[in-house]
Amino acid sequence: MTPRILIVDDEAPARARLATLLADIAAECPHELVGEAAQAQQALDSIAALAPDIVLLDVQMPGMTGIELAAHLARSEQAGPAVIFVTAYDEYALKAFEVHALDYLLKPVRAARLADAIRRVNGLQKKAATQKLNDVVSTMQSTRKNFSVQERGRLLLVPVAHVLYLKAEAKYVTLRTREREYLLEGSLSALEQEFAAQFIRVHRNALVARDAIIGVERGAQLVDADNETDKAQESWQVILQHIDDRLPISRRQWAGVKALVR
Repeated sequence: MTPRILIVDDEAPARARLATLLADIAAECPHELVGEAAQAQQALDSIAALAPDIVLLDVQMPGMTGIELAAHLARSEQAGPAVIFVTAYDEYALKAFEVHALDYLLKPVRAARLADAIRRVNGLQKKAATQKLNDVVSTMQSTRKNFSVQERGRLLLVPVAHVLYLKAEAKYVTLRTREREYLLEGSLSALEQEFAAQFIRVHRNALVARDAIIGVERGAQLVDADNETDKAQESWQVILQHIDDRLPISRRQWAGVKALVR
């Protein structure tokens, strides 16, 4: 992402100096200078019209100061540009970071220092954008209503609400509904993460729909594969509504299942 930059300074020579520095670092630090503003209201109008990613902002300006402008941007409900202060006064640094400035440069600014600041802020914005996208994708995944199952040249949609359990079988996952079984490609761990609200792990190879569990019962004495000592343990099984299938509960998962059926 090439950052779009707006210069805000009430002194024309200072704006010209920053524009020259930006031109000097264009090769090593790609960016786009979208405009300049001489005071706060003009800056607000330019931000609304040009949507810059970064504002290079002076502190001392007539009317609304740079600190006040940054505070105004920070209070806005809409996502605004990142602020890098460029000033001749070092005593405002603390206030600058209190209004969420991402850097504070002292005049005369060196080209290398300006480039570092822009690259750092751009990197933070990319990271935030990526995280936002991941959050959106995660939300979309966790709220999908159907599993997509390929079967004999057809693509079937099996409602998540109809699935009683998911069981790992070699390279596939068996998806069990009241009526029948389907084979689903995917990782049981990924499904557990995506559908944590709907399914609970009962064994290292099985997830069960929370709403489908109607009780537990004792089973035979079996070796617990989740128990590192490989000793025989008293076995418990999940009782499911609508079907006679019984799924073993591992010792490691017993506490969670027991809490669910209480």
